[in-house]
Amino acid sequence: MTSGIPLRDDFDGFALRALAKGTKDAAQARRLLALAEIYDGHSRSDAARIGGVTLQIVRDWVIRFNARGPSGLINGKAPGNQGKLSDVHRQALAKIVESGPIPAVHGVVRWRRKDLVQWGVGARNV
Repeated sequence: MTSGIPLRDDFDGFALRALAKGTKDAAQARRLLALAEIYDGHSRSDAARIGGVTLQIVRDWVIRFNARGPSGLINGKAPGNQGKLSDVHRQALAKIVESGPIPAVHGVVRWRRKDLVQWGVGARNV
């Protein structure tokens, strides 16, 4: 059986436990404690048991930790969907909303999303 991916050598189990104690992120603390077990010579199966995950996830944590250090064990925010409006369209919409509707021209006294959508569709056809 082959040995796992080695952990970086600028940390040890004691340092990771100290970092885990000081962090406010529970997920990061759990990951740090699991990796501290590996530094202390325990098996990766023990680390997976402590972390409550599979061996594959422990491997992923090791790779992230080796690449970015303890901050690599913090969950990042997903990027989400790309916006439907370009910057030019977003600026034009902001300008329209800030200037407000003209009742005689737009037929409304206040903007609603429905009105802005209808105005936007009509403006593209012009």
